[in-house]
Amino acid sequence: MDDFFPPRPRIGVVGSGAMGCYYGARLAQRGEDVTFLMRGDLAAVRERGLSIRSCAGDFALGEVAAFGSSAEMGACDLVVVALKSTANGALASLLPPLLHAGTVVVTLQNGLGNEAALGKQHRDEQVLGGVCFVCINRVGPGQIEHLSGGEVALGEYVGGPRGRTEAIGELLRASGIPCRVEASLAAVRWKKLAWNIPFNGLAIREGGITTADILADGGLAAEARALAEEAVGAAGALGHALPQGWAEHQIERTWEMGPYRPSSMIDYVEGRPVEVESIWGEPLRQALGAGAAVPRMEALYGDIVRLAGGRTSCA
Repeated sequence: MDDFFPPRPRIGVVGSGAMGCYYGARLAQRGEDVTFLMRGDLAAVRERGLSIRSCAGDFALGEVAAFGSSAEMGACDLVVVALKSTANGALASLLPPLLHAGTVVVTLQNGLGNEAALGKQHRDEQVLGGVCFVCINRVGPGQIEHLSGGEVALGEYVGGPRGRTEAIGELLRASGIPCRVEASLAAVRWKKLAWNIPFNGLAIREGGITTADILADGGLAAEARALAEEAVGAAGALGHALPQGWAEHQIERTWEMGPYRPSSMIDYVEGRPVEVESIWGEPLRQALGAGAAVPRMEALYGDIVRLAGGRTSCA
């Protein structure tokens, strides 16, 4: 199969919330040809551009190629999907106008199952995943606050790294986005789930608390550690051995975040759909299918389903 990736790709960002705006803005700041699909923030961004308040240095884009429909954007060489996974049902209408035969689609979404959703709209071999280790929030229309991190771990959905994987990784690094190319995308997804499952989950279950609140409570901190350890064990049962001490590493790095508000908790308290299935449901099903003992993950999933009610999809 042709592995060519153009040196100056036309890039489309689908889902211009905190994640899409931040990474898309980094690419555009370098001078890359980036178009953004926006809805709620469209008028504000067309009028005032994008503002990024970042621990790595603030910057703003006065002129942004923002559109209200993918049909207006046209075909792209690289499509970055940064939608919440709750909106995956919309991909059937959003993606086709952006695709040509060689388009590469990279999902920056949380959890498991997103590459499979994209494969239904394009071809599995044209899909990559990027796992973002970043603390970031949207604080207003076109206004993004980047608190820490930012690294993207990039991997192919089918098979190992290829020439295009390395080319996209270099494109990100040249735009000020730390990026490493990984041999196993699935293993990296479980690395992040070892943080997302406990901290997003407990923040919701406890009514909308921050990561600092979790760590300050001895019982909740112990539960977060146990949930992270279950996630590491589940990954191992599935054949994805994570580094020794990875669960404890998640606890230690969380201290550095301060009173961070996890994205799923923000969605929950603000009444938006919550990424229940990608972050808790699908990982639980895979863990149980592999014979892993995950009683805390199972109980937390039940709690999140009960609390989120029917707010699990916005498609």
